[in-house]
Amino acid sequence: MADLGFWSFAQREPDALALVDPFEKQLTRGQLLAQCNQMVHGLRALGLERGDVVAINAVNCAEYFVTALACTQAGFYLTPINWHLAPAEVAYILGDCGAKAFIAHENVGEICRKAAKEVGFPFEKSFAVGDVEGFASFASLLDGQPTEMPEKRCAGAVMNYTSGTTGNPKGVKRALAPAEIEPDLISGMMGGFLMMFGIQPEAGNVHICGSPLYHTAVLVQSSASLHLGHAVVLMDKWSAEEMLRLIDKYRCTTSHMVPTQFHRLLALPDEVKNRYDCSSTRTMIHAAAPCPPDVKRRMIEWWGDSIYEYYAATEGGGTIVTPEEWMKKPGTVGKAWTNAEIRIFDDDDNPVATGEQGTVYMLLGDTSSFEYKGDKEKTRKNRLATDDGKTFFTVGDIGYLDEDGYLFLCDRKIDMIISGGANIYPAEIENVFLSHPKVGDVAVFGIPHPDWGEEIKAVIEPHEGVVPGEALTNELLDFCKEKLAKFKTPKSIDYIEEMPRDPNGKLYKRRLRDPYWEGHDRAI
Repeated sequence: MADLGFWSFAQREPDALALVDPFEKQLTRGQLLAQCNQMVHGLRALGLERGDVVAINAVNCAEYFVTALACTQAGFYLTPINWHLAPAEVAYILGDCGAKAFIAHENVGEICRKAAKEVGFPFEKSFAVGDVEGFASFASLLDGQPTEMPEKRCAGAVMNYTSGTTGNPKGVKRALAPAEIEPDLISGMMGGFLMMFGIQPEAGNVHICGSPLYHTAVLVQSSASLHLGHAVVLMDKWSAEEMLRLIDKYRCTTSHMVPTQFHRLLALPDEVKNRYDCSSTRTMIHAAAPCPPDVKRRMIEWWGDSIYEYYAATEGGGTIVTPEEWMKKPGTVGKAWTNAEIRIFDDDDNPVATGEQGTVYMLLGDTSSFEYKGDKEKTRKNRLATDDGKTFFTVGDIGYLDEDGYLFLCDRKIDMIISGGANIYPAEIENVFLSHPKVGDVAVFGIPHPDWGEEIKAVIEPHEGVVPGEALTNELLDFCKEKLAKFKTPKSIDYIEEMPRDPNGKLYKRRLRDPYWEGHDRAI
């Protein structure tokens, strides 16, 4: 692994293509290396030290990779922030992660400016890709800094924030590697994840990244591609035909995708699909949401045996299934990958028999490998110690293992909505509704959507004396838009006289949700 890592490849072959940005500006390995080195020097000049945090709220751009590469060779934590979030949500993460520098993109500049102001983040340590009022330019962080490799290089890490079923999102924080370990060794191990899918260093591979880099898997896989010596073609706003054009033009071989993208690609007219050559694709990996079997089968028929799938979480993983395996066992998410293990337990933490449903647990190889920042109780609750001395964690999915060890998922995280590959937790939305004086009770859940898989539905029991109707709906949705990101705001509201709860107050949400799914096959 020592000869892998972007920095090693860039020093050996600086003129090779490293990155194509969303405007199709091309950067060589040498150019990208020079900028990430300058950023390390610039951040250290601001006073950042090993273990400090750099937050970034940006759409896909070359500067995202400059920042990621700088942090991961200088011992900093990088905290990506979902650029769809509202100012208050960004402010919470910015403050909670303890950032010592903040990188923002002008496309979300006003949101970032408000967030920084809300938590009193120093503007002298805030930098903008483009123009954001009060922020220094990203270029000024690099200007005048040396392009040579920095001294005292040490591996950094990414601290993603994952939403919880209650309360605010939590940072998944892993301990940094010992300072004496070279970043190249750690990045080579990161590349090892892609090698589990059969992807090899260089070998003519080109990775196309069409999803937002704030997603854990998207940043991991595109960064791993750089660390294996692959060029990365970066999209900002994904569209089906544009992806086909770029695959054809740059002979792309790998990607990380979600089923919604498959659905939209298949929906293109045949004359459009036939316009582009996708024969270069080798390993187009998908995850993040269940994929309807018919959609996946049609993609394999179109792109050949290049559609791979895995099951994992921000906290770890996981399983892999090749296209050949999936065709033999449609619907499976695969078998445990190397050094991983999957076990199924019942509600009393007892192992279940083969073929029986239960909660899916994944092996935690190092019990100290991550924690939810500031939430030891949540860290504890999702873990299970077994009699053989191992520790497992769960994200709450229900499934079973067949006689060959293949995992099948039967249900999703409790009540979680998956829309277009994004995980949406109803409790957060319900809490906003319940803060409105005209809402007596509320339930939020996903209902069928032909493109996104699910859309958000709210069912509300109005407060006594409040008349339901269009006026109330408009008032409540406007209220939500001020409190929540657009993708979390319900698309519609229905009303009910009394919410179905048991004497202890437990909500029977399935009684509300199931009628919307009648006549629809859920992709589980």
